[in-house]
Amino acid sequence: MQNTINTEELLEVLKVTPPEQNIMLAGNHGIGKSQIITDYFSKKKMKVVTLFLGQMSDPGDLIGLPHYDEATGLTTFSPPYWFPIDGKPIVLFLDELNRARPEILQIIMDLTLNKKLAGRPLPQGSRIVSAVNAGDEYQLTDLDPALVSRFNIYTFKPSSDEWLKWAAKKGFDSRILHYIKLKPNRLDCYRVDEEDSNLTKTPDRRAWEKVNDILKSIPELKPVHNKILTGVIGELTAVDFITTESTREKNKVSALDILEKGEEVFIKLSPYQIFEYSEIIDSIFDILNSSDSIPIKTSKTYSKNLCAFTAWLNENRKYETLAYFTSLYTDSNYENAKAFLQTKCPEISETISQFVSNYDVSA
Repeated sequence: MQNTINTEELLEVLKVTPPEQNIMLAGNHGIGKSQIITDYFSKKKMKVVTLFLGQMSDPGDLIGLPHYDEATGLTTFSPPYWFPIDGKPIVLFLDELNRARPEILQIIMDLTLNKKLAGRPLPQGSRIVSAVNAGDEYQLTDLDPALVSRFNIYTFKPSSDEWLKWAAKKGFDSRILHYIKLKPNRLDCYRVDEEDSNLTKTPDRRAWEKVNDILKSIPELKPVHNKILTGVIGELTAVDFITTESTREKNKVSALDILEKGEEVFIKLSPYQIFEYSEIIDSIFDILNSSDSIPIKTSKTYSKNLCAFTAWLNENRKYETLAYFTSLYTDSNYENAKAFLQTKCPEISETISQFVSNYDVSA
């Protein structure tokens, strides 16, 4: 049985594991293993050295080149470029461990056991973290059980919610955020076409970063962009992404649509999910809260349509959405919005009171 951890749990693993113990993270490519390791230890002022073992063809790539010391008459190895000769502890991130050649793995055996490289010890407090790919779609090297035993092993599987929070902080394109919220299984999808498995693209977190960069120059998605995105996230996901987002844009309902048009747009809301309703409600409260006074004519329109909206939510059993509306209604950060609703829309107060009462009884 796999010992699976998410991002939050991985950070706790890094926090509590002593430097003497080695960590191995198993998981698919492009899920952020190296980035999380680098970010975590960089904040602690520790240098992170990443070695791609699958790219090394000779032990000299790892331990350095032999050097004849005329003073001693002995042959030693010159330290490799990354070795910390300043005596400060480092984090050695051994990526692609199970892609390494057998002769490279022999060196890793001593390194992971004694924290020594060609007889030269790593500074006290140095850490070793490795990453391995797991899955039938990878060309991998079997690891010696003796080597495996030197690691604490975790299968790293970050959740889509964690990635969405990270992507939102990074300012990702809203179309990507919406799509992954709607279809989280499209964030990491490793199923490949058996007829062309070597060149079939599938989406992963690294690929979605590339899509985000491409979308900066694409204000409106069109069918012509299918092939561009296919080269990044694969045909199935590219077509689905463009179709989903184009349809959403066509049928999009904004907060102003609710406030100004009312019932005529409610039919478009039926397929919406809770996060989509939440975005609209957030905007409604922001609009109502941004002004101390709303013109009389506009006020009447807003109050009428808001009453109809909450009634529609209640009638259509959108209770989770109504609960979210209620939470903002009672939020002290929306005093202007609350004042407007209480004075102009007394029916909403009744709806909310009845909803809360029913909820308390059912609870």
